[in-house]
Formats: sequence, C-alpha cells, structure tokens
Amino acid sequence: MLRFGSATLAKLSKKALASSLEQLRREIGFIRALSTVTATKEAKDEKRTPKSSSQKPLDTKSFAMNLFNGDIVTDQILPYPEALDSEQKETLKMIVDPAEKFFKEVNNPAKNDELEKVEEHTLQGLRELGAFGLQVAPEYGGVGLNNSQYARAVEIVGASDMGVGITLGAHQSIGFKGIVLFGTEEQKRKYLPSVASGEKFAAFCLTEPSSGSDAGSIKSRAVLSHDGKHFILNGSKIWISNGGFAEIMTVFAQTPVTDESGNTKDKVTAFIVERQFGGVTSGPPEKKMGIKASNTAEVYYDNVKIPVENVLGGVGQGFKVTPCVIQSLNSFKTCLFNTRGRWP
Repeated sequence: MLRFGSATLAKLSKKALASSLEQLRREIGFIRALSTVTATKEAKDEKRTPKSSSQKPLDTKSFAMNLFNGDIVTDQILPYPEALDSEQKETLKMIVDPAEKFFKEVNNPAKNDELEKVEEHTLQGLRELGAFGLQVAPEYGGVGLNNSQYARAVEIVGASDMGVGITLGAHQSIGFKGIVLFGTEEQKRKYLPSVASGEKFAAFCLTEPSSGSDAGSIKSRAVLSHDGKHFILNGSKIWISNGGFAEIMTVFAQTPVTDESGNTKDKVTAFIVERQFGGVTSGPPEKKMGIKASNTAEVYYDNVKIPVENVLGGVGQGFKVTPCVIQSLNSFKTCLFNTRGRWP
C-alpha cells in the first residue's frame, strides 16, 4: 500500500499537488473558524444561563420588573405625596390636624343645609384658620400652599361639608384666581389681602342665559367711556356661586377691539368688578335639591363703571384668563369629591 501510494503521488504533477494542499488548508481553516464561533456562542450562552435556579431577583424599584417577581412596588408610579419636601409636609400637617378638628367639633353641615347658608361662626372660624387664602402668597396675606397641599386641604372640607367646600372653592379656586394668575402687582396688592383674609368674598362670573360652555357667545358688553377712564358694563350672569354676596368679581364681557389694520371686532375681556362700584345687584338664592348652604344666584350689571386699571390680563385677552381659571376649578372639584383620600 505504501509503495502504491508513493507511486501514485509520484505520478501527480507538482502543480496539482500544490493545489490539493491549498484546498486542504482552506478546509481546515474553515473548520477551525467554525469551531471558534461555536465555542464562543456556547460560552456566551453559559454566561446568560443562571447557574442556579435559586438566584435572587434584582433589588429594584421598577414597577414592571417587580410584577415578574410577584410583587407590586408603586414607589415610581404613585409618588404622591413625596412631591412635598419635609418643610412642606410639616406645614401641611399644621393645617390638616386643626382643620379636621374644626370640621368635627365646630361646623354643623346639617344646620348649614337647613339654614341654606353657612353659619357665621363657622365662617369666622375658617377665617381664623386662613382657609380663604390657602394658595395666596404670604406677602399678600395668604398661606401660600402649593397645589399638592391645597388638594389635601380640599379633601378635608369635602369629606365634611360640600356646602362649605363650594363656598370656599368658588371664592379662591375661581373667584379671585384670575387675580393670582394674571393680576398686575397693583391689582394683587389692592385685592388679595382682603379676599385672602375672608373679609370680602369673591365670585367668578362667566355663564349667561344664552351662553354656557360656549364662552365666546356671551352677551354682556363693556364699552370704553368717552374720557377713556372707565369701561361701562351692562349684562347679566346666571348660576354664580357666591353671587348673592360676593364683593369682588371676575366678570367677562365683550369689548370692541380695533386691530392694526383698523378693523374693529368684539373680543372677550376679563374685569375685576367691585359691588361698591354701583349698578351691581343680585337675584334671590336659587332653590336647589342639595348643597343648599352654598349661595347660587343671578348677578346683574347696569351701567357699571369699571376703572381701566381693573382690566385683567389685557383688553380682548379674556380667553387667556378663562381656561387657566377653569383648569383650577376642575382640579378643585376632583379633590373636593374625592373625599375618601389615601392619606394617613
């Protein structure tokens, strides 16, 4: 066999032999490369495969990952009230405890409902608690709560007496909210101290007999006087909370506005109106099926002279004021009706 093989090889040309050897080398190289890839893949798979089924799960706050571990960890999806720092929490506690005690021991919701108004001693107690200016900055005589703190305070009121809740909410969540958000420094210094103390009540006057959610269709109208010092307001509003006794009102009316091209068009403007301006009257309180302690009434404006300084947010800019105030109202209503809070 050996001699036969040698003879056979001898017959092969050197060129054919070289070609065969080269082919063999390539095949061997391919096999080695394939083996290397296979070994590398197996090593990676081994690293990914847990060495033991008793390996401990990752310590994480992730809500989704903990679901796979059979746990519900809500730290990252329900952070409230962790939005408050330690000082804000302490401030809130100083308000919550006395407020809860007040509504248990002083306020009488059944009596308020029977009288169809909040008792005066209850209103005075709320003034002493600072409840009329919870989100007004301290420099204007308020408590200075942020939205999270305010939400907690509103829950306490709603859990006790919705009539008181609406009275307070109509006063500060919308009544003078426009002054807080859009008022000039002069307007804030003039009006906020008296409403924050509860000395004067506020109301938000937008809805009319022919205009509900479509604020652009309001008919109340304010025209600039000849001397340019006042706007003369005429019109009426319906279903106004605190409308029967509010002294300070945010009132919306159509005003003629001339653009740069000289075209005049009616646009909605917000005004700060005082009852003492004259020409402001209210109808009797509406008879309601529930929440009777909150006052709801029509308000009428007959040639009311409003100083030009009392324009709120700019002439023709009423639609910039309205949505921001309404958003505040929606937040207030959510907290007011969520009377079974998750608080300790």
